[in-house]
Amino acid sequence: MPGASKVSPRSGGASPSSVPELVTPAYWQEACKHLSKRDRVMRKLIADHGSAGLQSRGDAFTTLARSIVGQQISVKAAQSVWERLVVVLGGSAEAHREPLSPLNMLSKTTDELRQAGLSARKVEYMLDLARHFAEGRVHVAQWQEMEDELIIEELIDIRGIGRWTAEMFLIFHLMRPNVLPLDDLGLIKGISQSYFSGEPVSRAEARDVAEAWSPYRTVGTWYLWRSLDPLPVAY
Repeated sequence: MPGASKVSPRSGGASPSSVPELVTPAYWQEACKHLSKRDRVMRKLIADHGSAGLQSRGDAFTTLARSIVGQQISVKAAQSVWERLVVVLGGSAEAHREPLSPLNMLSKTTDELRQAGLSARKVEYMLDLARHFAEGRVHVAQWQEMEDELIIEELIDIRGIGRWTAEMFLIFHLMRPNVLPLDDLGLIKGISQSYFSGEPVSRAEARDVAEAWSPYRTVGTWYLWRSLDPLPVAY
């Protein structure tokens, strides 16, 4: 999973009877060629991990909810909480890859949601997220045409979603090709290890390294995550 920083058309969530198909962006192969040509570190990472790629399940609410669950806890702990949350919402632990419904979330009490292992603050975040979707306060149908920064502005209006979470959404849900999440500890650590022999790296230095990746900085980021953890993440 990417290192945490600090720590579809508008829908109330897809029907739990079907799990969205995993989708890989159409630009991926072209991006790999571009990075391999312009950056020797990327050329090696792509050779080592080239059989995998960024994938999205395409459900906006679920992607953001998973991001909130994962804040400031380990990947293993986040998966455990997520599976319990699915059960609280009426599913089974085996159905943890199915999309959640904002309306279903709003039908639960704070105490019921706390039973999943969510902190009181994360319950507040989840309910605010669900209200934004249920009341149409996020313009999901327009996101494909909106610029990255405008989407980030809309998302950080939701409690518990900061710039890092919004950038993870741009990467894992909208699969935007040129996102560089400079607040992400995994990105900074990957650049440090792969380009600076483990020496500390500033945001400015990380930005300079990533200049060679543009217009596919998302892909460069993804391969540096793989250099730290070979197992790809799909939200």
